[in-house]
Amino acid sequence: MNKLNSNIDGIGWCFDNTYARLPEMMSTRLNPEPVKNPRLIIINQNLAKELSLNFSSIDEKYLDLLFSGNLLPQKSECIAQAYAGHQFGHFTMLGDGRAIIIGEHLSKNNKRFDIQFKGSGKTPYSRNADGRAALGPMLREYIISEAMHFLKIPTTRSLAVVTTGEKVIRETELQGAILTRVASSHIRVGTFQYIAARENKENLKTFIDYTINRHYPDIKNSENSAYELLKIVIKKQVELINEWMRVGFIHGVMNTDNMAISGETIDYGPCAFMDTYNPGTVFSSIDHQGRYAYCNQPGIAKWNLARFAETLLPFIHNNQDKAIEKAKEAINDFGNLYKKSSINMMKNKLGIFGEENQDESLINYFLTWMFQKKADFTNTFSSLIKDDLSKEKLFDDKNFIDWSKKWKERQNKNKTPNQSSINLMKENNPLVIPRNHKVEEVLDVATNKNDIKPIYDFLNVLKKPYENNLESEKYQKPPKPNDKIYKTYCGT
Repeated sequence: MNKLNSNIDGIGWCFDNTYARLPEMMSTRLNPEPVKNPRLIIINQNLAKELSLNFSSIDEKYLDLLFSGNLLPQKSECIAQAYAGHQFGHFTMLGDGRAIIIGEHLSKNNKRFDIQFKGSGKTPYSRNADGRAALGPMLREYIISEAMHFLKIPTTRSLAVVTTGEKVIRETELQGAILTRVASSHIRVGTFQYIAARENKENLKTFIDYTINRHYPDIKNSENSAYELLKIVIKKQVELINEWMRVGFIHGVMNTDNMAISGETIDYGPCAFMDTYNPGTVFSSIDHQGRYAYCNQPGIAKWNLARFAETLLPFIHNNQDKAIEKAKEAINDFGNLYKKSSINMMKNKLGIFGEENQDESLINYFLTWMFQKKADFTNTFSSLIKDDLSKEKLFDDKNFIDWSKKWKERQNKNKTPNQSSINLMKENNPLVIPRNHKVEEVLDVATNKNDIKPIYDFLNVLKKPYENNLESEKYQKPPKPNDKIYKTYCGT
């Protein structure tokens, strides 16, 4: 595998590969498998600037080679990470089966990012799979991860997508592709599970310290840093799940190997956004029991965090019973933290400040009404910002009118001007989300007609999800009845 020489690699890469220095059991060193005829499809210039990278002076043929892994930057150091995971509740030893981290890049403000190729070929963890990815799912991750970023939700991001000039076989023959994913790290709950399952206490301690130094250095001098790590990861996940719930996002595959210690959303496989409000909404083709339904996401997060706590027990306390007691205390606090955060999130969506005894019942009544009316989740909340709702058929309803009077009375108790309530609602209720039928529309044109322009048009709107303009109107409409039955797939 060739490295980009100095007169080509003026991009600004600054690699400092700390994960590769960890014990050998944590990863396998290997380069991406070369592909036949790579071609750059889309590149995220805004993200490149945030990373202190500049691709503008590089000939596109070298970008084709770079983002396919056919050529690698100087000082890159490619690894596939090992990890484990509870997949739909069943424990399995796993790893990067079709992804390779080429290195850790430091931006000019000294922020560290994993640069990962997804779909880059077989690894020791591929488990008889081909290690490749199809164009549609890679473009889908690009769109949705960018949408999540602009919705102000912590997320991994996408830097580029290339086609490989090769076919991959799924249910049909599809164009092969590679996504370049950017993350603050790819450390997962499943990574800790992998080390714990190997029963190497020394390696586990090394990894706990590594994770704290990389993500939460403020707690490294704590008396009980492992316990503080558990608490801070719980807090991060409470915040993240509430953000998902705020915009109707359903991850679809909340296995422990898809829960990042950083608190970022990771792995956009069978994910989607809810249109009609229904807490039991499931989109994943493989989630037959609704384990990862919209309403179950908080509970699954708590379950995953309990698995994380189990891996830390030897370092929470040297007495196992006391360690379990402390871990239970932290995990059981998840419910209180989540409930408080959830109520505050919903109050923000309704433009309510402060606390009143009736707040929770006011919120629950409205959500029940939305469910009964089969109301669109995004549009209903954004409509509440309007001055006059009487012209909209949905709101010409006695139950809503009665609720609305109580809501307005509650808003009047705010110790802030009315405009503050409106501004709060505007900040928390997006007008545009990547609706499933619109995502599929642009993906169909890109994959079947080789036309990427609709994706760029869509992304331009998704960059301003809280702003109303003429370009956004066509993306705000709910799906028609024949578009409502929607299934998503993991892409492997």
